[in-house]
Parts: sequence; C-alpha cells; structure tokens
Amino acid sequence: MPCTFKNLSKKIFLIGSMVFAEFTFAQDGTIYPLATPAEPNAIPLNTGGVKDQPASETWFRQWGDPMARNITAATLTPFFPKPGTANGAVVIVAPGGGFRWLSMGNEGWEVAEALAAKGVTAFVLKYRLHPTIEPLDSFAAWMNRPRFTPPADTSKGTTTATPPRPPQLDLSNQLQDAEAAYNMIVKNAAKWGIDTSRIGMIGFSAGAGLTMHCTLNSTIMKLAFIGPIYGGMGPVTVPKNAPPMFNVIATDDFLFRGQFGVVDSWFKAGIPVEFHLYQNGGHGFGLGNPNRTSNRWFDAFMHWLDVNGFLAKSKLK
Repeated sequence: MPCTFKNLSKKIFLIGSMVFAEFTFAQDGTIYPLATPAEPNAIPLNTGGVKDQPASETWFRQWGDPMARNITAATLTPFFPKPGTANGAVVIVAPGGGFRWLSMGNEGWEVAEALAAKGVTAFVLKYRLHPTIEPLDSFAAWMNRPRFTPPADTSKGTTTATPPRPPQLDLSNQLQDAEAAYNMIVKNAAKWGIDTSRIGMIGFSAGAGLTMHCTLNSTIMKLAFIGPIYGGMGPVTVPKNAPPMFNVIATDDFLFRGQFGVVDSWFKAGIPVEFHLYQNGGHGFGLGNPNRTSNRWFDAFMHWLDVNGFLAKSKLK
C-alpha cells in the first residue's frame, strides 16, 4: 500500500508542536512545500510527457492534503481489498485540481482505500497535467488570485441564468492516460481477480470532468458505471451506450449555480441516473468534512452500486 499521508493530513499528532502544525495545515488553506513521497506501488503508464513543460513534478500541501503538480509521467496505483473480500468490481479514481494539480490524498488515495475496504479494487490515476509556474510562492499567488464570478441574470426576477462556459482545455493527454489505465486493468484482469464487465470510473472536480470526457469521447473505455463527484453540471450529448451515472454536488459549490443540465441529459437519454444534491459541503470535500450533509455520499454510492448489481460476487468469472 502506498504512503497516503493520511496520518499527516487527517489525524492529530500527539506532540504539542506537531498538533499546532497539523491544525494550521488543516485550517488556513496556506500552501506548504512537501517532499515528493515514495509511491512504490505506482505503475508507469508510459503515455509520454508534456509538451513545453517548464518544471519537474513537485508536491505541496494545502488544507492538510498532499497534492502534486507539473505531472509529466502518468501512473496507476492499485489498492486491493484484503484477501477473500474482493467482489470483482473495479473503480478508476481520478483526483481533481483543475488539470494543473492533483489532490492525491483527499480525492485519490483515501477514496481508493475506502473502496478497497468494501471489496472493490480501486486504481488511482495520476494523470498528466498542464504546466504551472515553478516557484511555489508564485504558484501560490496564482492559486489565490481573485476569481471573476459572472453575475446571474436578475432582469426577470430570477437567478437561474446559466453562466458562460470558460475556455475548454485540451484533454487529449488526460484521455490517453485514462485509456492506458483502462487497457492495463483489462490486460491484468485475471492476475488481479477483477471482472472486466464491472470497471467503473469516478472523479472529483476536474477528475469528474475527465470521467465525463472519457464517457463522451473514448472509443476504448467500456465503462460499466461513472460517478462524477462535484463536477460541471452543464448539459451534454449523451452517447447511446452511456453507462449509468451517480452524480453528487452541494448547493454551496461554485460549480452548481442552480444547473441540472448533465442530470437532465442523462434522464432524457433514458440512461439510469442517480443525483444527490446536498445542502452543504462546498467544493473539494472528498469523503467528507465536519458537519456537512454531503458526508454520506460515499455510503449512498456503495448502496447504489450494490442495488445495481455491481458488487455481486456471483458475476466473477
């Protein structure tokens, strides 16, 4: 099992100075440098590098969580259930970070560990990213820059106007990484004890966007189910062979803005969809934050998988 920094990011240290440091990391959102961790179980996907990349991969910590940026070499890290507990289902986990960093702990390793504890074989996809400026201070200033939020149209007494979409990034590298991950899982299905008819994908924020991008554009990935977690909510054109979708977002998430487009698209296409709109949770909550209604989404997701037959051991070949 790779080092997840869970003890650093989610637990309080017993020594007084470390308690204060951990509390600071968890509360103020400041970006701190972090030594590149060992990832002994990470499997290289060998999909190539990143064009015009000015810096090498580096790590930092924000909100107590380990994050990586300037990733030029994609990897896939498996999290296997304990012997005798695997049910054959598979989930590819795509962390978020605006395609410029990855929240590897909060939206990657911790989610994969939770899935493995339920008998699901999980794979964290560390996909290639768009370049960011090398000095950490400059990157932090860019991260903390003021964001413009388009005002809602209140001319007719409503606040339901759909904001304009931002310029779309080229996701060809990320799609290639996801497809390579899928192919690797299929190739090693017998060795890893998994059912290729039950390979799904979930993603968080930008990872939700990548999950949706794979669903809409990949001719290689035959996903059995998808779970975009606090991703974009705009309408899409749903393929005829689209998989069932489990969708989660909170009303106080800046990506929500009263939109139900992607859910409506799935519903109108006649594809099974389950949608959880939570009262609060904000953005980037991962498995959950204190005192938020969104904290039970993972339980609902596992129940949804179970009811739809994705966790049945009888489907194993």
